[in-house]
Order: sequence, then C-alpha cells, then structure tokens
Amino acid sequence: MLGWALTFLVVALIAAALGFGGIAGTSAGIAQILFVIFIVLFVVAMIARAVRGRPPL
Repeated sequence: MLGWALTFLVVALIAAALGFGGIAGTSAGIAQILFVIFIVLFVVAMIARAVRGRPPL
C-alpha cells in the first residue's frame, strides 16, 4: 500500500510540473489518504503484536 501512495505522489509531482492542476490535486489527495491508511494499519499491527506477547519491532 505504501508503494501505491508513492506512485500517486510521483504522478502528482509530474502532473504539477506539467501544469495539470486537477490531476495533481487528485493524485496528491489519493496519496495522502493511502499513506494515512498505511500508517493506521501499521500501528494496529504493532499493537496486535504487542498484545499477543511479542515485542514490537
């Protein structure tokens, strides 16, 4: 999922450099949403791992 966020970030940067405002804004928004979802899932996985008795990474 982090790979998708980085892909949309690159698309947003290229679109912004070429002057496509709508595409850049949409891609940046998608990248931000995917990044937040990735961080939330990461934190949930670390909490679940700690609850099961294994120390976090």
